[in-house]
Amino acid sequence: MKIRIYYEDTDAGGVVYHSNYLKFCERARSEIFFQKQATIFDKNTGHFLLTKANCNFLKPAKLGDLIEIKTFIIKLKKASVYIKQEIYKEKTKLFEAEFTLAFLKNEKVAPIDEAIVKIFTDLAKEQNPNLANE
Repeated sequence: MKIRIYYEDTDAGGVVYHSNYLKFCERARSEIFFQKQATIFDKNTGHFLLTKANCNFLKPAKLGDLIEIKTFIIKLKKASVYIKQEIYKEKTKLFEAEFTLAFLKNEKVAPIDEAIVKIFTDLAKEQNPNLANE
């Protein structure tokens, strides 16, 4: 997913404010489901809750930059998923993070719905075609 950096994303010096990197990653994760027309934003379907974030701020993004957020499925478990996301400006990595997301239904941890598991496994196979043979 590509995002342009606007004035509202920056501090007084024109540098992206640190919490906005988390917003950009959240948007990219949501976009995965929007592209598949999946309905995970419904209380009856369930939703993900961020339980852990490990972030590395490598270089700043600045006003006017066009950045790209790349999302990788690291590990899919019964009720959670581990995701790595990286933000680039052209070929320069600006930010990387690993996130743990728990799946909830009725505000309790629950097995991830099969339709969502399929979205994640398909994405993982796109990223690593060798998984198709496993």
